[in-house]
Amino acid sequence: MTRLRSALRRAALVTVGAAAVLGTVAGQAVAAPPSPDGDVQPQVVGGTRAAQGEFPFMVRLSMGCGGALYTQDIVLTAGHCVDGTGADTSIGVTAGVVDLQDTSRITRTSTYVYRPPGYDNPSGDDWALIKLNSPITTLATLPVATTTAFDSGTFTVAGWGAATEGGGQQRYLLKAQVPFITDSQCQSAYSDLVPAEEICAGNWDNGGVDTCQGDSGGPMFRRDSANAWVQVGIVSWGIGCARPENPGVYTQTSFFSSAIAAAAANLGGTTPPPTGTTFENQTNYTINDNSTVSSPIAVSGVTGAASSTAGIEVHIVHTYIGDLVVDLVAPDGTVYNLLNRSGGSTDNVNQTFTKNLSSETANGTWNLRVRDAASQDVGYIDGWKLTL
Repeated sequence: MTRLRSALRRAALVTVGAAAVLGTVAGQAVAAPPSPDGDVQPQVVGGTRAAQGEFPFMVRLSMGCGGALYTQDIVLTAGHCVDGTGADTSIGVTAGVVDLQDTSRITRTSTYVYRPPGYDNPSGDDWALIKLNSPITTLATLPVATTTAFDSGTFTVAGWGAATEGGGQQRYLLKAQVPFITDSQCQSAYSDLVPAEEICAGNWDNGGVDTCQGDSGGPMFRRDSANAWVQVGIVSWGIGCARPENPGVYTQTSFFSSAIAAAAANLGGTTPPPTGTTFENQTNYTINDNSTVSSPIAVSGVTGAASSTAGIEVHIVHTYIGDLVVDLVAPDGTVYNLLNRSGGSTDNVNQTFTKNLSSETANGTWNLRVRDAASQDVGYIDGWKLTL
């Protein structure tokens, strides 16, 4: 759902607030260095200064946002940090340092920006990709989580944003740890939370640890099963900074991983990533044992064929998704399988699938078909979207 993100706490700041200004780096205002007596707040909010090289994938963007190297020449950031999709050479990128004034810093400029068409839809898909003018080959990238397996526990956040609510941007990269907060608890603070697409983290009872202004677009990450960093969130929005019962809200990268990969594959190429047109059906359809149900979307007004990177965003409430066979059925009856009894005893499907539908005429009635191939567990289609 559309939110006034700039009125909330994650808005990208171009100017420094209460902190003294030392200067600018690649168009970014930076806070003065710590005083000799150590009277400084070394925190994102409630955190500590990161060590040089600790998070090599971190980047600072000139509009006052953060980001992470998705590939050596693509930065993943928040959708609200950029203006839209298209050629853009205005964004400066600083990487490879903790201190933004370090003379060894690596700088690049943008050439192309992609923001998903869903950003302007009610769910507000808050992610974006920035293509760099040349690769950064000396720094590690940060892969995004492709499943929900790592969407819990304790996460790490980092950024050059304000160390206190309403404070100034930082010269030095700061880090903190934030615990996962369940969707149900987070919804008690934010009724407009989109649970399938957003993940919450922070200290619920006492606050004190959080991202803040200017941290927008930066990653929230944790160790995976191989002890490597994996990104689970993108700093998105929230109320205030580090307030009790007002946690940070992050774009859930596991939900958008397929869409991010599809957009990155052709970012800034001779053919821009498709902006697409999105259609949806949010009516609930009951899924009974050993039965099949379909949810239709009637598409009209689209010229020619569907996209080669069409997105199918699926929301199914079910207590055992290993029972389910989920297909997209084109208007001519062609079947594109999305899930085939995978996922075991996991609850619910909240995932975006990417399919090459370029052989299909876009206009007509498309169906999300769900077959429950077992007994005992039931559920319902909770809605779906089709971007052609």
